[in-house]
Amino acid sequence: MREDTAEHVVYVHGLWMPGGESLLLAHRLLREFGFQVHAFSYSATTWGMEEITASLQSFVRSLELPAVHFVGHSLGGLVIYRFFERYPQQSPGRVVFLGTPCLASRAAEGAARLRFVSTLMGPSVADELLRPRERHWTFGRPLGIIAGNQSVGLGQFLAGFEEECDGTVAVSETRLPGATDHIVLPVSHLGMLVSPRVARETGLFLANGRFSLG
Repeated sequence: MREDTAEHVVYVHGLWMPGGESLLLAHRLLREFGFQVHAFSYSATTWGMEEITASLQSFVRSLELPAVHFVGHSLGGLVIYRFFERYPQQSPGRVVFLGTPCLASRAAEGAARLRFVSTLMGPSVADELLRPRERHWTFGRPLGIIAGNQSVGLGQFLAGFEEECDGTVAVSETRLPGATDHIVLPVSHLGMLVSPRVARETGLFLANGRFSLG
């Protein structure tokens, strides 16, 4: 068991990401809030959700932390959701989703119709994103959701959005019943990973259980 006094965060990446893209976010969370970030890596294109969540459970247990927060970008948020569903007995902490399509993903549905793209999406996407799902956050820990409304990305063309989106995920797709707080920031789907404001709001929620009002 660790004896340091720092608070710890497990970061879970999204589709086609390695985890290293969290470097700037992790640096800001450490500098501004003292959070130590541990990036969990998995293969979304070859692993199903059962295999991913089992690997995440092993990763979290190996850290031996008395408390741990979670941050998930895009599909990573759904990994965290399924993780708590399957392994509910976890150390205390808070959770932040960044651009996670909680209820549906019209961009993923559009991409799946393109054969050359669908073969790269993997079983976890097929399990979670290719049909609407009625999810509710019932896991007994605060959840904050950050959505973006800067529509930069190819996903908007696949989905044909006629509403606020981050270029890949619509704001409406990020809303999850049972979440503690939800904010929309002027960032794109990938841009939120390098945004100082997103890092600050993430840190504020992990520290206090609420986003700022500014």
